[in-house]
Amino acid sequence: MASLLLLPLLLLLLLLPLLPLRLWSQLRWLAADLAFTMRALRCKRALRARALAAAAADPEGPEGGCSLAWRLAQLARQRPAHTFLIHGAQRFSYAEAERHSNRAARAFLRARGWDGGLGGGGTGGAREGERAAHCARDQAAGSGAARAVREGDGAAPLAPGATVALLLPACPEFLWLWFGLAKAGLRTAFVPTALRRGPLQHCLRSCGARALVLAPEFLESLEPDLPALRGMGLHLWAVGSDTRPAGISDFLAEASAEVDGPVPGYLSAPQNMTDTCLYIFTSGTTGLPKAARISHLKVLQCQGFYQLCGAHQEDVIYLALPLYHMSGSLLGIVGCLGIGATVVLKSRFSAGQFWEDCQKHSVTVFQYIGELCRYLVNQPPNKAERGHKVRLVVGSGLRPDTWERFVRRFGPLQVLETYGLTEGNVATFNYTGQQGAVGRASWLYKHVFPFSLIRYDVATGEPVRDTQGHCVATSPGEPGLLVAPVSQQSPFLGYAGGPELAQGKLLKHVFRPGDVFFNTGDLLVCDNQGFLRFHDRTGDTFRWKGENVATTEVAEALEALDFLQEVNVYGVTVPGHEGRAGMAALALRPPHSLDLVQLYAHVSENLPPYARPRFLRLQESLATTETFKQQKVRMAKEGFDPSALSDPLYILDQARGAYLPLTPARYSALLAGDLRI
Repeated sequence: MASLLLLPLLLLLLLLPLLPLRLWSQLRWLAADLAFTMRALRCKRALRARALAAAAADPEGPEGGCSLAWRLAQLARQRPAHTFLIHGAQRFSYAEAERHSNRAARAFLRARGWDGGLGGGGTGGAREGERAAHCARDQAAGSGAARAVREGDGAAPLAPGATVALLLPACPEFLWLWFGLAKAGLRTAFVPTALRRGPLQHCLRSCGARALVLAPEFLESLEPDLPALRGMGLHLWAVGSDTRPAGISDFLAEASAEVDGPVPGYLSAPQNMTDTCLYIFTSGTTGLPKAARISHLKVLQCQGFYQLCGAHQEDVIYLALPLYHMSGSLLGIVGCLGIGATVVLKSRFSAGQFWEDCQKHSVTVFQYIGELCRYLVNQPPNKAERGHKVRLVVGSGLRPDTWERFVRRFGPLQVLETYGLTEGNVATFNYTGQQGAVGRASWLYKHVFPFSLIRYDVATGEPVRDTQGHCVATSPGEPGLLVAPVSQQSPFLGYAGGPELAQGKLLKHVFRPGDVFFNTGDLLVCDNQGFLRFHDRTGDTFRWKGENVATTEVAEALEALDFLQEVNVYGVTVPGHEGRAGMAALALRPPHSLDLVQLYAHVSENLPPYARPRFLRLQESLATTETFKQQKVRMAKEGFDPSALSDPLYILDQARGAYLPLTPARYSALLAGDLRI
């Protein structure tokens, strides 16, 4: 593969003196593109070699199992004393992580009724021929030998491949149970910790959960749910609670009674790398959460995340993201396992404590979501923010204004912005550090990670197609829908449940008859130098006065005002008007006050007439999801009725050229058509 790439590059070098000057600016990033492409190819080769070694390993040994099982076993053998996890005052080496997860695996295996050597791991010499026989015996054990494993909870024994849901905060036990479930050949479902009642039960049903492990601090808030959970026939465990309702057992007590020897690899070895091994729920900003299917292949690929970012095994990674989302679990934890580094895991992010933590633990890498960086730059100066060892910050959602302030205040350091989706088959890396970009669209990058930007009609909500029925690629500077070809190496597995849940996620006949592409639902722009910039979600972009309005562009314009700390832009329906009018929720930067005159002058100068917000809503702080995504859908539903909202509201009066308080009288005038917006 590398030689195939080098040949056209050598030819290009020979032709460089003949190229027109205007093309040189596009080639200035060639060295960075080539370096990242070679790193990606090396990473792919290394992961493939690991997977082949696991497939050829002894099925009775731990390194013959799934990618999580064999990678943790490798690290426990190669770097047993190296610190894997720091959580508060607790520190765990890779050898300790292996032992804790082995105990958890054996406790789950006992709940399955598996009795094939719970006293210790075997060392047989079986290979592929025996692996199938082992699995057949295991299926029989799981179906018949667990008659009374869990007396009193009314639940049936766990079958091989059953799904166990985790309702836990970011803590060591989350990892031991997740790793243990993987080793036991069971699927894990990461349940968002804020869910209760109907949404919680929906999530458990949608992924077919047969058991639930929950944190003791959640027991009180879950008490009204317990009858329904028992009615679903679930095994119910708590993690280390002394006082538990009837029918809920202490999983840690059960695990501590098990030996910590390795479990046979054949229990977790996948029959196919595209088999589902994990469910991660989407954020549910537009409805109930959906259980995205995560394959063994994706978990393996995520082992390469930090290698692609340029991190190494001596790095210390700071992780304060929820583990029930991909960014925390697959990128943060599995990515750390991929390079054998150390992770500092925080149950909650504290902007005031962050730099002291970094100093205390010699943190070198910080994995962020954009809002975390904004929290940090809005903190008062702190002595600990100077002299730190952080050299690399990796994540997504960092807005250009925060990016510049973050680097200027806390640098020198490298910002590596990425883009990806939990259920997606495409990712981008801004390995050049170009401010505001989420990646590159060079031909080298697309050779390794193929994707395209196609024209999209906001009015119809569909891609634009030519007379042949094929999609049309965008030009530089033109917003386009990001799509990626679906293949055996880059599959889309969809969601647990009916096929209707994936409706619209796959596009057919994109560039040629019969091809299939994954639809990210995101609009990106590629500039004339090949940099990708996030434009908007297709559902967030709206039409007003016959024009498309990108919420991100309006928000960035407003955030340039020094008295605004947070901005959330969305479209609202106005009776008697086509499309949706722009509305901006604002939070002030202390100690400033709202300057409506300056705000009007600013939007008039920096935004076209159709993009200027028609309504303003002033709030003390803006609502976000648990992963710090802004609540656009909820805010849009709440609208702008002053009798229904207690927040100060303002309306753009076109005739007066000013933002005025939205009083009940002005609201009535708007509905009557007497107030023009």
